[in-house]
Amino acid sequence: MTPTELRATSGLAAIYAVRMFGLFMVLPVLVLYTDVLPGASPFLMGMALGIYGLTQAALQIPFGILSDRVGRKPLIALGLVLLIVGSVVAALAETVYGLIVGRALQGAGAVAAVVLALTADLITEERRTRALAAIGLSIGLSFSAAMVLGPVVDRWFGLSGIFWVTAGLGALAMLLLFLWVPRPRRSLPHPDMVPIPGGLLHVLRDPELMRLNIGVFILHMTLAANFLVLPLLLVTGLDLSPAQHYRVYLPVLVLGFALMIPVVIRAERRQALKPALLAAIGVLLVVQGLLPIADHWLILGIVLVLFFAAFNLLEAVLPSLVAKTAPVVEKGTAMGVFASSQFLGIFAGGMLGGAMMAHVGPTGVFLLGLVGAVLWLAVAATMPVPSHLVNRAYGLPGPWRAAAGELETRVAELGGVGEVRVSAQEAAVYLKVDPTRFDEGALRMLFASWPGQPTAPD
Repeated sequence: MTPTELRATSGLAAIYAVRMFGLFMVLPVLVLYTDVLPGASPFLMGMALGIYGLTQAALQIPFGILSDRVGRKPLIALGLVLLIVGSVVAALAETVYGLIVGRALQGAGAVAAVVLALTADLITEERRTRALAAIGLSIGLSFSAAMVLGPVVDRWFGLSGIFWVTAGLGALAMLLLFLWVPRPRRSLPHPDMVPIPGGLLHVLRDPELMRLNIGVFILHMTLAANFLVLPLLLVTGLDLSPAQHYRVYLPVLVLGFALMIPVVIRAERRQALKPALLAAIGVLLVVQGLLPIADHWLILGIVLVLFFAAFNLLEAVLPSLVAKTAPVVEKGTAMGVFASSQFLGIFAGGMLGGAMMAHVGPTGVFLLGLVGAVLWLAVAATMPVPSHLVNRAYGLPGPWRAAAGELETRVAELGGVGEVRVSAQEAAVYLKVDPTRFDEGALRMLFASWPGQPTAPD
Protein backbone atom coordinates (compact mmCIF):
# COMPACT_ATOMS: atom_id res chain seq x y z
CA MET A 1 0.00 0.00 0.00
CA THR A 2 0.99 3.62 -0.47
CA PRO A 3 1.53 5.78 2.63
CA THR A 4 -1.86 7.40 2.05
CA GLU A 5 -3.56 4.03 1.81
CA LEU A 6 -1.83 2.84 4.98
CA ARG A 7 -3.07 5.92 6.83
CA ALA A 8 -6.58 5.35 5.53
CA THR A 9 -6.59 1.66 6.46
CA SER A 10 -5.16 2.14 9.95
CA GLY A 11 -7.42 5.09 10.71
CA LEU A 12 -10.65 3.52 9.47
CA ALA A 13 -9.89 0.16 11.14
CA ALA A 14 -9.26 2.00 14.41
CA ILE A 15 -12.51 3.98 14.08
CA TYR A 16 -14.45 0.78 13.44
CA ALA A 17 -12.72 -1.01 16.32
CA VAL A 18 -13.12 1.63 19.03
CA ARG A 19 -16.78 2.09 18.13
CA MET A 20 -17.54 -1.64 18.32
CA PHE A 21 -15.42 -1.98 21.47
CA GLY A 22 -17.55 0.62 23.21
CA LEU A 23 -20.82 -1.00 22.12
CA PHE A 24 -19.77 -4.52 23.17
CA MET A 25 -18.01 -3.69 26.44
CA VAL A 26 -21.33 -3.54 28.28
CA LEU A 27 -22.34 -7.03 27.10
CA PRO A 28 -20.73 -9.13 29.87
CA VAL A 29 -21.82 -6.87 32.76
CA LEU A 30 -25.17 -5.23 32.01
CA VAL A 31 -27.41 -8.00 33.37
CA LEU A 32 -25.60 -7.85 36.72
CA TYR A 33 -27.27 -4.48 37.36
CA THR A 34 -30.83 -5.82 37.14
CA ASP A 35 -31.28 -5.58 40.92
CA VAL A 36 -29.39 -2.30 41.20
CA LEU A 37 -30.75 0.04 38.54
CA PRO A 38 -34.07 1.69 39.50
CA GLY A 39 -37.00 0.40 37.47
CA ALA A 40 -35.01 -2.49 36.03
CA SER A 41 -36.50 -5.90 35.27
CA PRO A 42 -35.15 -8.81 33.24
CA PHE A 43 -37.26 -7.73 30.26
CA LEU A 44 -36.21 -4.07 30.42
CA MET A 45 -32.56 -5.00 30.86
CA GLY A 46 -32.90 -7.21 27.79
CA MET A 47 -34.30 -4.20 25.94
CA ALA A 48 -31.41 -2.05 27.13
CA LEU A 49 -28.97 -4.70 25.93
CA GLY A 50 -30.51 -5.09 22.48
CA ILE A 51 -32.14 -1.78 21.60
CA TYR A 52 -29.02 -0.49 19.88
CA GLY A 53 -29.44 -3.30 17.34
CA LEU A 54 -32.84 -1.94 16.32
CA THR A 55 -31.55 1.56 15.58
CA GLN A 56 -28.47 0.13 13.86
CA ALA A 57 -30.63 -2.06 11.63
CA ALA A 58 -33.00 0.78 10.77
CA LEU A 59 -30.29 3.27 9.79
CA GLN A 60 -27.51 1.08 8.39
CA ILE A 61 -28.64 1.09 4.76
CA PRO A 62 -29.96 4.72 4.70
CA PHE A 63 -26.63 6.00 6.07
CA GLY A 64 -24.72 4.13 3.38
CA ILE A 65 -26.92 5.42 0.55
CA LEU A 66 -27.00 8.98 1.91
CA SER A 67 -23.21 9.12 2.10
CA ASP A 68 -23.07 9.11 -1.71
CA ARG A 69 -24.87 12.47 -1.66
CA VAL A 70 -23.59 14.35 1.38
CA GLY A 71 -20.10 12.85 1.72
CA ARG A 72 -18.51 10.16 3.84
CA LYS A 73 -16.77 12.11 6.58
CA PRO A 74 -19.78 14.28 7.55
CA LEU A 75 -21.95 11.18 8.01
CA ILE A 76 -19.26 9.30 9.94
CA ALA A 77 -18.88 12.37 12.16
CA LEU A 78 -22.65 12.45 12.71
CA GLY A 79 -22.62 8.78 13.65
CA LEU A 80 -19.79 9.30 16.11
CA VAL A 81 -21.61 12.29 17.66
CA LEU A 82 -24.66 10.08 18.19
CA LEU A 83 -22.42 7.43 19.77
CA ILE A 84 -20.92 10.01 22.13
CA VAL A 85 -24.27 11.58 23.04
CA GLY A 86 -25.86 8.17 23.61
CA SER A 87 -22.94 7.13 25.80
CA VAL A 88 -23.24 10.29 27.91
CA VAL A 89 -27.00 9.80 28.27
CA ALA A 90 -26.45 6.20 29.38
CA ALA A 91 -23.64 7.20 31.78
CA LEU A 92 -25.88 9.80 33.45
CA ALA A 93 -28.99 7.60 33.47
CA GLU A 94 -30.55 7.15 36.88
CA THR A 95 -33.18 4.63 35.74
CA VAL A 96 -33.33 1.79 33.25
CA TYR A 97 -35.36 3.98 30.90
CA GLY A 98 -32.56 6.49 30.58
CA LEU A 99 -30.21 3.60 29.88
CA ILE A 100 -32.50 2.36 27.10
CA VAL A 101 -32.60 5.82 25.49
CA GLY A 102 -28.82 6.08 25.66
CA ARG A 103 -28.30 2.67 24.08
CA ALA A 104 -30.76 3.51 21.30
CA LEU A 105 -28.82 6.70 20.54
CA GLN A 106 -25.55 4.76 20.53
CA GLY A 107 -26.92 2.46 17.86
CA ALA A 108 -28.28 5.33 15.78
CA GLY A 109 -24.72 6.13 14.76
CA ALA A 110 -24.88 3.38 12.11
CA VAL A 111 -21.74 4.25 10.17
CA ALA A 112 -20.41 0.79 9.27
CA ALA A 113 -21.46 1.01 5.61
CA VAL A 114 -20.14 4.57 5.37
CA VAL A 115 -16.74 3.50 6.74
CA LEU A 116 -16.59 0.81 4.07
CA ALA A 117 -17.58 3.35 1.42
CA LEU A 118 -14.79 5.69 2.52
CA THR A 119 -12.41 2.73 2.42
CA ALA A 120 -13.42 2.16 -1.21
CA ASP A 121 -12.89 5.87 -1.99
CA LEU A 122 -9.37 5.88 -0.54
CA ILE A 123 -7.99 2.43 -1.44
CA THR A 124 -7.46 1.27 -5.02
CA GLU A 125 -9.47 -1.75 -6.10
CA GLU A 126 -6.39 -3.97 -6.32
CA ARG A 127 -5.41 -3.33 -2.68
CA ARG A 128 -8.86 -3.01 -1.15
CA THR A 129 -9.00 -6.63 0.00
CA ARG A 130 -6.07 -6.02 2.36
CA ALA A 131 -7.80 -2.99 3.86
CA LEU A 132 -11.03 -4.91 4.38
CA ALA A 133 -9.09 -7.76 6.02
CA ALA A 134 -7.54 -5.26 8.44
CA ILE A 135 -10.97 -3.86 9.29
CA GLY A 136 -12.38 -7.35 9.77
CA LEU A 137 -9.50 -8.25 12.07
CA SER A 138 -10.08 -5.09 14.09
CA ILE A 139 -13.73 -6.07 14.62
CA GLY A 140 -12.81 -9.51 15.94
CA LEU A 141 -10.14 -8.11 18.23
CA SER A 142 -12.44 -5.37 19.56
CA PHE A 143 -15.14 -7.93 20.43
CA SER A 144 -12.63 -10.11 22.29
CA ALA A 145 -11.09 -7.13 24.08
CA ALA A 146 -14.55 -5.88 25.09
CA MET A 147 -15.45 -9.24 26.62
CA VAL A 148 -12.25 -9.25 28.68
CA LEU A 149 -11.97 -5.58 29.63
CA GLY A 150 -15.65 -4.84 30.23
CA PRO A 151 -15.65 -6.53 33.67
CA VAL A 152 -12.34 -4.84 34.54
CA VAL A 153 -13.63 -1.35 33.71
CA ASP A 154 -16.84 -2.16 35.58
CA ARG A 155 -14.84 -3.10 38.66
CA TRP A 156 -13.01 0.22 38.78
CA PHE A 157 -15.62 2.65 37.47
CA GLY A 158 -18.98 0.88 37.46
CA LEU A 159 -21.52 0.70 34.67
CA SER A 160 -21.47 4.46 34.11
CA GLY A 161 -17.71 4.26 33.74
CA ILE A 162 -18.09 1.89 30.78
CA PHE A 163 -20.25 4.46 29.01
CA TRP A 164 -17.84 7.30 29.83
CA VAL A 165 -15.02 5.21 28.34
CA THR A 166 -17.18 4.65 25.26
CA ALA A 167 -17.79 8.39 24.94
CA GLY A 168 -14.05 9.01 25.19
CA LEU A 169 -13.38 6.40 22.51
CA GLY A 170 -15.95 8.11 20.29
CA ALA A 171 -14.09 11.41 20.72
CA LEU A 172 -10.82 9.65 19.88
CA ALA A 173 -12.40 8.22 16.74
CA MET A 174 -13.53 11.73 15.76
CA LEU A 175 -9.94 12.99 16.04
CA LEU A 176 -8.72 10.08 13.92
CA LEU A 177 -11.36 10.84 11.30
CA PHE A 178 -10.33 14.45 10.78
CA LEU A 179 -6.64 14.44 11.70
CA TRP A 180 -5.44 11.08 10.38
CA VAL A 181 -7.79 9.64 7.75
CA PRO A 182 -7.08 11.32 4.37
CA ARG A 183 -9.77 13.23 2.52
CA PRO A 184 -10.90 11.42 -0.64
CA ARG A 185 -10.55 13.26 -3.93
CA ARG A 186 -14.09 12.24 -4.80
CA SER A 187 -16.80 9.91 -3.55
CA LEU A 188 -18.21 7.44 -6.06
CA PRO A 189 -20.92 4.80 -5.76
CA HIS A 190 -19.37 1.43 -5.01
CA PRO A 191 -22.02 -1.25 -5.63
CA ASP A 192 -19.66 -3.97 -4.44
CA MET A 193 -19.28 -2.20 -1.06
CA VAL A 194 -22.27 0.04 -0.36
CA PRO A 195 -26.04 -0.54 -0.68
CA ILE A 196 -27.73 0.87 -3.79
CA PRO A 197 -31.48 1.62 -3.75
CA GLY A 198 -32.24 -0.22 -6.97
CA GLY A 199 -30.87 -3.54 -5.74
CA LEU A 200 -32.66 -3.73 -2.39
CA LEU A 201 -35.85 -5.45 -3.55
CA HIS A 202 -33.94 -8.00 -5.61
CA VAL A 203 -31.70 -8.89 -2.68
CA LEU A 204 -34.68 -9.29 -0.35
CA ARG A 205 -36.30 -11.69 -2.83
CA ASP A 206 -33.21 -13.87 -3.26
CA PRO A 207 -33.91 -17.13 -1.35
CA GLU A 208 -30.24 -18.06 -0.91
CA LEU A 209 -29.34 -14.68 0.53
CA MET A 210 -32.38 -14.88 2.82
CA ARG A 211 -31.08 -18.20 4.21
CA LEU A 212 -27.88 -16.41 5.21
CA ASN A 213 -29.78 -13.43 6.64
CA ILE A 214 -31.91 -15.78 8.74
CA GLY A 215 -28.73 -17.47 9.94
CA VAL A 216 -26.97 -14.31 11.09
CA PHE A 217 -30.22 -13.15 12.74
CA ILE A 218 -30.43 -16.36 14.80
CA LEU A 219 -26.69 -16.30 15.61
CA HIS A 220 -26.80 -12.81 17.10
CA MET A 221 -30.16 -13.39 18.74
CA THR A 222 -28.55 -16.30 20.56
CA LEU A 223 -25.48 -14.27 21.50
CA ALA A 224 -27.51 -11.41 23.00
CA ALA A 225 -29.91 -13.74 24.82
CA ASN A 226 -27.10 -15.86 26.29
CA PHE A 227 -25.45 -12.81 27.81
CA LEU A 228 -28.58 -12.19 29.84
CA VAL A 229 -27.67 -15.38 31.73
CA LEU A 230 -23.93 -16.13 31.34
CA PRO A 231 -22.68 -13.37 33.69
CA LEU A 232 -25.11 -14.63 36.33
CA LEU A 233 -23.86 -18.20 35.85
CA LEU A 234 -20.31 -17.05 36.51
CA VAL A 235 -21.41 -15.39 39.74
CA THR A 236 -23.68 -18.14 41.07
CA GLY A 237 -22.21 -21.24 39.43
CA LEU A 238 -18.50 -20.49 39.68
CA ASP A 239 -18.67 -18.10 42.64
CA LEU A 240 -16.69 -15.49 40.72
CA SER A 241 -17.09 -11.82 41.46
CA PRO A 242 -17.86 -9.68 38.38
CA ALA A 243 -14.33 -8.28 38.46
CA GLN A 244 -12.96 -11.81 37.98
CA HIS A 245 -15.03 -12.71 34.93
CA TYR A 246 -12.17 -11.81 32.61
CA ARG A 247 -10.42 -14.94 33.92
CA VAL A 248 -13.09 -16.97 32.15
CA TYR A 249 -13.63 -14.86 29.02
CA LEU A 250 -9.94 -14.51 28.15
CA PRO A 251 -9.02 -18.21 27.95
CA VAL A 252 -12.30 -19.34 26.37
CA LEU A 253 -12.03 -16.65 23.67
CA VAL A 254 -8.40 -17.53 22.93
CA LEU A 255 -9.16 -21.25 22.76
CA GLY A 256 -12.27 -20.58 20.68
CA PHE A 257 -10.22 -18.64 18.13
CA ALA A 258 -7.55 -21.34 18.11
CA LEU A 259 -10.16 -23.98 17.27
CA MET A 260 -11.90 -21.85 14.65
CA ILE A 261 -9.02 -20.56 12.51
CA PRO A 262 -7.74 -23.88 11.06
CA VAL A 263 -11.31 -25.00 10.31
CA VAL A 264 -12.05 -21.82 8.34
CA ILE A 265 -8.78 -22.03 6.39
CA ARG A 266 -9.36 -25.70 5.58
CA ALA A 267 -12.97 -25.06 4.53
CA GLU A 268 -11.97 -22.24 2.17
CA ARG A 269 -9.14 -24.23 0.60
CA ARG A 270 -11.22 -27.36 0.10
CA GLN A 271 -14.35 -25.46 -0.94
CA ALA A 272 -16.21 -27.02 1.98
CA LEU A 273 -17.97 -23.99 3.42
CA LYS A 274 -21.36 -25.72 3.60
CA PRO A 275 -20.12 -28.66 5.72
CA ALA A 276 -18.27 -26.19 7.97
CA LEU A 277 -21.43 -24.10 8.31
CA LEU A 278 -23.61 -27.11 9.18
CA ALA A 279 -21.04 -28.45 11.65
CA ALA A 280 -20.83 -25.09 13.44
CA ILE A 281 -24.62 -24.82 13.66
CA GLY A 282 -24.66 -28.35 15.08
CA VAL A 283 -22.11 -27.37 17.72
CA LEU A 284 -24.20 -24.30 18.57
CA LEU A 285 -27.26 -26.53 18.97
CA VAL A 286 -25.38 -28.90 21.32
CA VAL A 287 -24.01 -25.98 23.34
CA GLN A 288 -27.47 -24.51 23.88
CA GLY A 289 -28.66 -27.91 25.08
CA LEU A 290 -25.74 -28.28 27.50
CA LEU A 291 -25.73 -24.80 29.02
CA PRO A 292 -28.70 -25.43 31.37
CA ILE A 293 -26.88 -28.41 32.95
CA ALA A 294 -23.32 -26.99 32.93
CA ASP A 295 -23.07 -26.85 36.74
CA HIS A 296 -19.35 -27.63 37.05
CA TRP A 297 -16.58 -25.18 36.17
CA LEU A 298 -14.88 -27.61 33.79
CA ILE A 299 -18.10 -28.44 31.92
CA LEU A 300 -19.05 -24.78 31.70
CA GLY A 301 -15.56 -23.90 30.45
CA ILE A 302 -15.66 -26.53 27.70
CA VAL A 303 -19.17 -25.47 26.67
CA LEU A 304 -18.13 -21.81 26.46
CA VAL A 305 -15.05 -22.66 24.39
CA LEU A 306 -17.28 -24.57 21.96
CA PHE A 307 -19.77 -21.70 21.89
CA PHE A 308 -17.19 -19.07 21.00
CA ALA A 309 -15.47 -21.39 18.51
CA ALA A 310 -18.79 -21.97 16.71
CA PHE A 311 -19.75 -18.30 16.96
CA ASN A 312 -16.46 -17.05 15.53
CA LEU A 313 -16.48 -19.64 12.75
CA LEU A 314 -20.00 -18.64 11.74
CA GLU A 315 -19.04 -14.96 11.93
CA ALA A 316 -16.26 -15.67 9.43
CA VAL A 317 -18.13 -18.05 7.11
CA LEU A 318 -21.44 -16.21 6.74
CA PRO A 319 -20.09 -12.95 5.21
CA SER A 320 -17.94 -15.02 2.85
CA LEU A 321 -21.04 -16.90 1.70
CA VAL A 322 -22.95 -13.65 1.18
CA ALA A 323 -20.12 -12.29 -0.99
CA LYS A 324 -20.02 -15.51 -3.02
CA THR A 325 -23.81 -15.67 -3.44
CA ALA A 326 -24.71 -12.04 -4.22
CA PRO A 327 -24.53 -10.74 -7.81
CA VAL A 328 -21.39 -8.70 -8.26
CA VAL A 329 -23.34 -5.47 -8.82
CA GLU A 330 -25.43 -6.01 -5.68
CA LYS A 331 -22.82 -7.27 -3.25
CA GLY A 332 -22.87 -4.01 -1.28
CA THR A 333 -26.66 -4.12 -0.99
CA ALA A 334 -26.56 -7.78 0.06
CA MET A 335 -23.97 -7.02 2.75
CA GLY A 336 -26.08 -4.09 3.97
CA VAL A 337 -29.17 -6.30 4.37
CA PHE A 338 -27.00 -8.95 6.02
CA ALA A 339 -25.66 -6.42 8.55
CA SER A 340 -29.18 -5.17 9.27
CA SER A 341 -30.31 -8.76 9.89
CA GLN A 342 -27.41 -9.19 12.31
CA PHE A 343 -28.40 -6.13 14.32
CA LEU A 344 -32.07 -7.10 14.30
CA GLY A 345 -30.96 -10.41 15.79
CA ILE A 346 -29.27 -8.56 18.66
CA PHE A 347 -32.46 -6.62 19.28
CA ALA A 348 -34.61 -9.76 19.15
CA GLY A 349 -32.20 -11.58 21.47
CA GLY A 350 -32.41 -8.83 24.04
CA MET A 351 -36.19 -8.56 23.87
CA LEU A 352 -37.07 -12.26 23.64
CA GLY A 353 -34.29 -13.30 26.00
CA GLY A 354 -35.48 -10.73 28.55
CA ALA A 355 -39.05 -11.98 28.25
CA MET A 356 -37.95 -15.61 28.67
CA MET A 357 -35.79 -14.66 31.64
CA ALA A 358 -38.73 -12.90 33.29
CA HIS A 359 -41.32 -15.62 32.75
CA VAL A 360 -39.38 -18.90 32.43
CA GLY A 361 -35.93 -18.28 33.84
CA PRO A 362 -32.42 -19.04 32.53
CA THR A 363 -33.45 -22.39 31.06
CA GLY A 364 -35.99 -20.60 28.87
CA VAL A 365 -33.29 -18.27 27.56
CA PHE A 366 -31.07 -21.16 26.52
CA LEU A 367 -34.11 -22.93 25.03
CA LEU A 368 -34.66 -19.88 22.81
CA GLY A 369 -31.19 -20.35 21.33
CA LEU A 370 -31.74 -24.11 21.02
CA VAL A 371 -34.95 -23.67 19.04
CA GLY A 372 -33.25 -21.06 16.88
CA ALA A 373 -30.36 -23.41 16.12
CA VAL A 374 -32.76 -26.24 15.16
CA LEU A 375 -34.62 -23.94 12.76
CA TRP A 376 -31.36 -22.63 11.31
CA LEU A 377 -30.01 -26.14 10.77
CA ALA A 378 -33.18 -27.05 8.86
CA VAL A 379 -32.90 -23.92 6.69
CA ALA A 380 -29.17 -24.35 6.02
CA ALA A 381 -29.31 -28.09 5.31
CA THR A 382 -31.24 -27.52 2.07
CA MET A 383 -29.00 -24.76 0.72
CA PRO A 384 -27.13 -25.55 -2.51
CA VAL A 385 -23.38 -25.99 -2.47
CA PRO A 386 -21.95 -22.44 -2.37
CA SER A 387 -20.17 -21.03 -5.38
CA HIS A 388 -16.38 -21.19 -5.17
CA LEU A 389 -16.03 -17.97 -7.14
CA VAL A 390 -14.28 -15.06 -5.45
CA ASN A 391 -14.76 -11.33 -5.91
CA ARG A 392 -12.10 -9.18 -7.55
CA ALA A 393 -12.10 -5.48 -8.38
CA TYR A 394 -9.78 -3.50 -10.69
CA GLY A 395 -9.42 0.05 -11.82
CA LEU A 396 -10.78 0.78 -15.30
CA PRO A 397 -7.94 1.74 -17.67
CA GLY A 398 -8.37 5.18 -19.22
CA PRO A 399 -8.53 4.05 -22.88
CA TRP A 400 -11.46 1.76 -22.10
CA ARG A 401 -13.67 4.31 -20.34
CA ALA A 402 -15.44 5.15 -23.57
CA ALA A 403 -15.82 1.45 -24.49
CA ALA A 404 -17.05 -0.14 -21.25
CA GLY A 405 -19.48 -2.43 -23.09
CA GLU A 406 -16.76 -3.86 -25.35
CA LEU A 407 -14.42 -4.41 -22.42
CA GLU A 408 -17.18 -6.18 -20.47
CA THR A 409 -17.76 -8.56 -23.37
CA ARG A 410 -14.09 -9.34 -23.81
CA VAL A 411 -13.44 -9.84 -20.08
CA ALA A 412 -16.38 -12.27 -19.92
CA GLU A 413 -14.62 -14.41 -22.54
CA LEU A 414 -11.52 -14.91 -20.38
CA GLY A 415 -11.08 -18.28 -18.70
CA GLY A 416 -12.35 -18.55 -15.13
CA VAL A 417 -14.55 -15.42 -15.26
CA GLY A 418 -18.03 -16.19 -13.95
CA GLU A 419 -19.46 -12.68 -13.80
CA VAL A 420 -18.29 -9.21 -14.85
CA ARG A 421 -19.53 -5.67 -14.56
CA VAL A 422 -17.62 -2.70 -16.01
CA SER A 423 -18.62 0.77 -14.77
CA ALA A 424 -17.29 3.86 -16.51
CA GLN A 425 -18.90 6.09 -13.86
CA GLU A 426 -17.04 4.35 -11.03
CA ALA A 427 -13.93 3.71 -13.19
CA ALA A 428 -13.96 0.13 -11.97
CA VAL A 429 -14.17 -3.46 -13.20
CA TYR A 430 -15.95 -5.91 -10.86
CA LEU A 431 -15.47 -9.67 -11.32
CA LYS A 432 -16.39 -13.02 -9.88
CA VAL A 433 -13.70 -15.52 -10.85
CA ASP A 434 -12.65 -19.10 -10.30
CA PRO A 435 -9.20 -18.60 -8.70
CA THR A 436 -8.00 -21.98 -9.97
CA ARG A 437 -8.67 -21.08 -13.63
CA PHE A 438 -8.47 -17.30 -13.78
CA ASP A 439 -5.38 -15.86 -15.47
CA GLU A 440 -4.83 -12.35 -14.17
CA GLY A 441 -2.01 -11.88 -16.66
CA ALA A 442 -4.49 -12.26 -19.54
CA LEU A 443 -6.69 -9.61 -17.95
CA ARG A 444 -3.73 -7.24 -17.62
CA MET A 445 -2.87 -7.77 -21.28
CA LEU A 446 -6.45 -6.93 -22.18
CA PHE A 447 -6.29 -3.77 -20.07
CA ALA A 448 -3.08 -2.78 -21.85
CA SER A 449 -4.68 -3.14 -25.29
CA TRP A 450 -6.92 -0.59 -27.01
CA PRO A 451 -10.61 -0.79 -27.88
CA GLY A 452 -11.18 -2.41 -31.24
CA GLN A 453 -7.74 -4.02 -31.27
CA PRO A 454 -6.68 -7.59 -30.35
CA THR A 455 -5.29 -8.16 -26.87
CA ALA A 456 -1.83 -9.16 -28.12
CA PRO A 457 -1.31 -7.47 -31.49
CA ASP A 458 1.39 -8.82 -33.84
